Amino acid sequence: MADLIVKLYELPDDRLASEKLAAAGIIIRPALACEKFQVMDWVLLHFGQGWAGECDVAFSNHPISCILAVRQGVITGFACYDSTMRNFFGPLGVEESSRGKGIGTALLLRCLHCMATGGYGYAVIGGVGAAEAGFYEKKVNAVAIPGSSPGIYRDRLQPL
Repeated sequence: MADLIVKLYELPDDRLASEKLAAAGIIIRPALACEKFQVMDWVLLHFGQGWAGECDVAFSNHPISCILAVRQGVITGFACYDSTMRNFFGPLGVEESSRGKGIGTALLLRCLHCMATGGYGYAVIGGVGAAEAGFYEKKVNAVAIPGSSPGIYRDRLQPL
């Protein structure tokens, strides 16, 4: 699984994706501190401990670096940045029944635009599998970083 890099100064506009979802009742917005434990429980339930740990770090950043997709007060997806490592995007997850509606794209773009506004010129997307790489290549022209596998996750603890 290689790392990818994205030019943050050549991103597609994120407003179109968000407006399309808003018309369908799905709001893309930053998480609030008072929502931390709800978000953590949701991420743990849908995506496991590893991503929940990374999401937890996003809540300690100022501003909070977790973006949510919400439909009628219920989480349908999330994405984080500056949590795994500084200048890293991810994790990104959309509940299974909501996939294929553009939620992942809207979350990705919102996070990357936040990173650009925060002063980054490039973003790293760490540990991307072949299937996910195609998504990032198509949506934001991400390219593989040569020699980046196994990357930062090389000595990761085994699950209990």
